[in-house]
Amino acid sequence: MTSIDKMAKQLDGLVEEYAALVQKSKYDDASDFPAEIRVLMNRLESAIERITVPGSVHRRQLKVHGDLDNSFKIAEFVGIAAALRDDLKEGWTESVVEVVHADTHGDYLEMAEELLSKRYKDPAAVITGTTLEVHVRALCVKHSVDIEVSGVPKKADTMNSDLKKAGVYGGLQQKQITAWMDLRNKAAHGNYTDYDAPQVRLFIDGVRNFMLKYPA
Repeated sequence: MTSIDKMAKQLDGLVEEYAALVQKSKYDDASDFPAEIRVLMNRLESAIERITVPGSVHRRQLKVHGDLDNSFKIAEFVGIAAALRDDLKEGWTESVVEVVHADTHGDYLEMAEELLSKRYKDPAAVITGTTLEVHVRALCVKHSVDIEVSGVPKKADTMNSDLKKAGVYGGLQQKQITAWMDLRNKAAHGNYTDYDAPQVRLFIDGVRNFMLKYPA
């Protein structure tokens, strides 16, 4: 079973849970089960956000319905989950995700460049590193490489190694990503003297070129 199949199955299970809740309810909106609605709604929201990328239409729809009462909100969330599930099964989301991912994370890299231009090299490095990790995870999804082990998300280094094993890119690219992740970790852990602004400049440019060469 591919990662896409697993995602679709998870969403399918949540949709079915809501259908079962409505079936045993006295009302069409299952409003007599407020606790169950609240738990299921949080699980739906978490699943949709975990599967999609920032800026996707599915995430925007979550925000659109965010102020509704729970009994109405969960019905909308179920609809979003069902639509996302069907999109995954049909396979047409891949190109859409690539476009959204590239646009959104291009914005983050522009933010990193702006910070670097103002001599804030450390947050610029963290933002660039986070962008890289999200892109690596998206590449795994695109190429049916598992992003979890026993329900626990894989670390970036593991996903990087798995992508190399899957033939998505070669050993040199893997080593470069490992070096970039090391720089990000230094920034995130406060080791600010271990790298300089020119290195962050190369980091930003390198990640941008990597995303263009290997779209996700």
